Amino acid sequence: MNPIRFAIIGGGWRTLFFLRIARALPDRFQITGLMVRDPEKGALLEKEWGIPTFRTLNETLAAKPCFVVVSVPWAVTPVLLKELADLAVPTLAETPPAPDIEGLLALWPLVKAGARIQVAEQYNFQPIHAARLAVVKSGKLGAVTQAQVSAAHGYHGISIMRALLGVGLQAPTITARHFTSPLVNGPGRDGPPNEENVGQSGQELAWFDYGDKLGVFDFTGDQYFSWVRSPRILVRGERGEINNTTVRWLADCRTPITVELQRQDAGQDGNLEGYYHKGILAGGEWVYRNPFVPGRLADDEIAIATCLQKMAEYADGGPDFYNLADASQDHYLGIMLDLAAAAQAPLHTELQPWALA
Repeated sequence: MNPIRFAIIGGGWRTLFFLRIARALPDRFQITGLMVRDPEKGALLEKEWGIPTFRTLNETLAAKPCFVVVSVPWAVTPVLLKELADLAVPTLAETPPAPDIEGLLALWPLVKAGARIQVAEQYNFQPIHAARLAVVKSGKLGAVTQAQVSAAHGYHGISIMRALLGVGLQAPTITARHFTSPLVNGPGRDGPPNEENVGQSGQELAWFDYGDKLGVFDFTGDQYFSWVRSPRILVRGERGEINNTTVRWLADCRTPITVELQRQDAGQDGNLEGYYHKGILAGGEWVYRNPFVPGRLADDEIAIATCLQKMAEYADGGPDFYNLADASQDHYLGIMLDLAAAAQAPLHTELQPWALA
């Protein structure tokens, strides 16, 4: 199987994820080049990663990538999406595809005109979330009526919540609050702290009322790196629930079943297979298998690699996996969450053009 060839526009922190994936799985992914405007930054990236860099879009496309990843600041993304759409280049945009509702609405005509755009929303492809979604889709829980999600910020967390509830592009009523509390500063993108300091931890709490279904969003920005703030997921259906990694359901009205979502990793306790994630078991059933064995990837990198694999299939005529409508809906609801919190009153959202199409 030939590796998937793709180019990247941008050289920031998120681009490094794609670079690490391609380095770990050279038989699966090949980066044809990076488009970086700054020649000095380009030279540094070439030296560290051994990948050519370009200054213009024409140079970048001359290497004939299967698709292009757009990983640039929010305000720049819509400009590049339009430019690539005009050239009929399949594009995988980083989240969100536009900074505000006006920008999201302005992108929608591109899709109606035939632009081939998907968005790299990876969270539902992370192993544990993918395993939970597999349990939901199996029907063991019956009809799901509630999802409480404390796992990611804004549109990321909302994407998980919507997928677990199966509410599509419906318009909920949102009630939200912001809350701050003291917390000892933990690590960040640059590594662990050098000394102990107490900062303020911001928390967002919101209810997404869909009438017959309820989404509860709860997140503090510290959760991504903090050693003392952990993620939580609760999914409830008419026949069972998922509480973090515990799954309970009724085989019949007199037979309750409880299983754990058990992570399977090679390379531990003297295992000599190498160090990689295998998948997740629920009892005797695989509910998730890592498609990138034996790559040494973190869970988020596995999820991003899944986006790349699905994007290659999409560029070759395959199905959507997270299209502009989904990305726009999640960012729209995230923006409305902040407005509801500021108003401290229930806010009724409306069906948007991408939901009415």
